[in-house]
Amino acid sequence: MEKIVIIGANHGGTAAINTILTNYPNKKVVVFDKNSNVSFLGCGMALWIGKQIDSPEGLFYSSKEKLENNGAKVYMETEVFHIDYINKLVYGRDKNGNEIIEDYDKLILSTGSLPIDLNIPGSKLENVQFVKLYQHAEDVIKKLENKKIKNIVVVGAGYIGVELAEAFKRCEKNVTLVDLASSSLTGYYDENFRDLMNENLKNHGINLRFSERLLKLEGNENNQVTKVITDKNEYDVDMVILAVGFIPNSKLAQDHLKLFKNNAILVDSYQQTSDQDVYAIGDCGTIYDNAIEDVNYIALATNAVRTGIVAAHNACGTELKGIGVQGSNGISIFGLNMVSTGLTYERALKLGFDAEYVEHTDLQKPGFIKNNNDVTLRIVYDKISRRILGAQIASKEDISMGIHVFSLAIQEKVTIDKFKLLDIFFLPHFNQPYNYFTMAALGAK
Repeated sequence: MEKIVIIGANHGGTAAINTILTNYPNKKVVVFDKNSNVSFLGCGMALWIGKQIDSPEGLFYSSKEKLENNGAKVYMETEVFHIDYINKLVYGRDKNGNEIIEDYDKLILSTGSLPIDLNIPGSKLENVQFVKLYQHAEDVIKKLENKKIKNIVVVGAGYIGVELAEAFKRCEKNVTLVDLASSSLTGYYDENFRDLMNENLKNHGINLRFSERLLKLEGNENNQVTKVITDKNEYDVDMVILAVGFIPNSKLAQDHLKLFKNNAILVDSYQQTSDQDVYAIGDCGTIYDNAIEDVNYIALATNAVRTGIVAAHNACGTELKGIGVQGSNGISIFGLNMVSTGLTYERALKLGFDAEYVEHTDLQKPGFIKNNNDVTLRIVYDKISRRILGAQIASKEDISMGIHVFSLAIQEKVTIDKFKLLDIFFLPHFNQPYNYFTMAALGAK
């Protein structure tokens, strides 16, 4: 019986495992994971910390028991420390120090990503936290029970940093958000959208400190963090969250497999690496970006799931080509919902596109409807080919599903002109007769 070994059992790994067990009963599946749990929805950590959900149970959708009941052999709390790619052997060590060796016919790497360690003075002080794993969130929640923890600095104003800033504010803490960039959510949105989020954060009491470089952290005689030092200010703190981003966890691949410029494992559209018997999925590998029509690194749980499915079928002998991604993403902070896909206007220009954008703001529904909010849509497109490169939407309405049509448009190379007469239904309960999709497209030059 052919054996497939999977290293890592979070989103990508779990998707691959379930795909194989469901579709290929003639395959043997062996799983290694160094954590004590699988399938943790890290995107829900801020909801748990901010008391918007009562417990973390719903953040798990699988377990060692479920996977084993379906036929997999699962080694939990077992870290893989070496792979012999020539002889096809995986070496792991469990929490008791026992060495485990498994051979393989096909190998799927789902080792994920690691939080960036700034390695600055004071980064190892007590109450200086990463927040990525379940254990990180659990540790933060326990520490928040200490009433002496009042002042929290979050370093990094990307998605996770902004979500955690909201969570801590919901816990009635004094929150300062620090970033080297000039705004929150850089890379995801253009300036006017970022301004909406910045204003939203300020209005809810978050102290925003942008264009500041973190230099060091200082502590007291008990080795607890007490001060954040930047190149412009000093902040008294009781807790510091380091959320400056992630890097691919590709250590096991570096001596054998081809890597991308950021050390992610380079894969093709079948998730196959430079070794024909090895596949890489999720945050540890690259992915094809339809917006730029090239290989890219986009670390998202949704991408991990899709790549896990693709790799599983190919590893089992069924050819399945991935169709690429657009990097679709979203965030909801204090009732402000923002979603985006593809390229921002700013990034499109940096990448050399002859880009333009069109923007439209209007009420979601006709004016006679109560409980009605503005929606702002920006569509980014290429002036020469006319194809849509990206889109951003912001509103207090739930406009999240609207971004999917633009994701599909980028994937299928739809032009901005096609959107001018796109068949969009109208019903006052949902939208306007002159829908903002249509009105934005009609405004394109």
